[in-house]
Amino acid sequence: MKPSRRHRYEPVRWALLGIAVVVLVVFLLAQRQSTLDVSYGRSPSSAPAIEEGSAGELSDATVPSADEMTALVAASPVVRLPGATAHWNEQRVRQAVGESPVRILVAPPGLDKDERDRVRDVENATIRVLGTEVSGGLYQVSADTLPGWRAQFATGDVTDLLVTLIAALRKDPSPTDQDDLRWREPTDREVAAVAADLRATGLHVGAGATLTKVSDNVAKNAFPDGAYYVALPVQPFGEPVPRYGPALTRLFPDTPIVVMYGLWIEHHGPGASDFAELAGASFYNQFADRLSRYDYPQGRVLATYLNRVTDIRYAGLFERPLPYRPVDPLRVALPALPWVFGGCVATFLILSLRSLRRPGGGLGIRRGDPGRGGTPARLAGLTALAVEMSLLTDTRSNAALTRGIVTLQAARTALDEKLPDPHVRTLLDEAAGELDAGARTLGIASYRPDLYLRGRLS
Repeated sequence: MKPSRRHRYEPVRWALLGIAVVVLVVFLLAQRQSTLDVSYGRSPSSAPAIEEGSAGELSDATVPSADEMTALVAASPVVRLPGATAHWNEQRVRQAVGESPVRILVAPPGLDKDERDRVRDVENATIRVLGTEVSGGLYQVSADTLPGWRAQFATGDVTDLLVTLIAALRKDPSPTDQDDLRWREPTDREVAAVAADLRATGLHVGAGATLTKVSDNVAKNAFPDGAYYVALPVQPFGEPVPRYGPALTRLFPDTPIVVMYGLWIEHHGPGASDFAELAGASFYNQFADRLSRYDYPQGRVLATYLNRVTDIRYAGLFERPLPYRPVDPLRVALPALPWVFGGCVATFLILSLRSLRRPGGGLGIRRGDPGRGGTPARLAGLTALAVEMSLLTDTRSNAALTRGIVTLQAARTALDEKLPDPHVRTLLDEAAGELDAGARTLGIASYRPDLYLRGRLS
């Protein structure tokens, strides 16, 4: 017996409908939005949120009660609490103060929230300095240039911050910042001691520095060809600072040199001019506020800086190579999924119309099977309804439509396998119920199965 044309198309038709359903589900699941959690201490692309105290930023320093500090401030115009690290040019600050009744309370860095709140509760203090964070009245001032950050974090100098805040409190014009940090060439003996450590281990840690090691993974991501690291403590305020970067670059011209003065980081070496300026400005613009009031260890700060260098390199700037990123098949295929869905639905609809319009058979009634003529017709009608609804479905009605299509497929299989007619009708009733729910969700009365099938058969 030669199979009819209709039976030859049946597997293809239902396979296309199944593909369309799968494509629709994949496409809807891919329409998600996510947020990126950026936190201090690691690369922003992977770091979890860090709670206060978990990054080693809190020190052992404490402060007296608010009443005790209030009494100290009342007795002296400048009160330095034990552990305070901020310094300033007294002559410039006195000139800015003039005859104004300014009282300054200087607290150590690394205080926890309760201790910081006690410092801020000292109402007779005109200016409060927490670490190197300067605030007073309704104002908080911060550096916004590389020289300003360098003075603040390399030597603890808050002169420009104090002068700017005093001018704001007196409602005077903002003064021009002055770079008071002075450099000196390191001696041959100093350079030789540092260079010997760099040749041996790639790391020199000066007396008083807190850096113990550099993470290999973080360092390799930032500088794949290797780099040398020099860690020095915060430099004495008012004294010339040895400038190791250029001196070491002359000894190691092909190797990046990273030098830390306290919490200030410099990058020297090949290709470091514009790159180092961008990395420094980006890093301190984001983290200077936290670095000013906490007591972070140098290792944590250096790891965060190196992650920022990695992020800039991964951005493809300064002709640096991009890292390898494996191809994501879903992202590549995602733009084509709507077209695949549309093509499958259109082909399914065309094949369904050919099946319904075959000559001599009537609407969905197969020859030689008069007893079951109504069931195939209803199956065909509900299938056509599902196809039309799929073009208008949304997230609210998609679930009902999908369940209806799956039930229709089960009914088609039962019909082809000549299962009992009541079983097929039960499946069609379930499919009709799901399609009716989808039509009511869409708000299209003509898509309710009873009305739709009545219109087709009429």
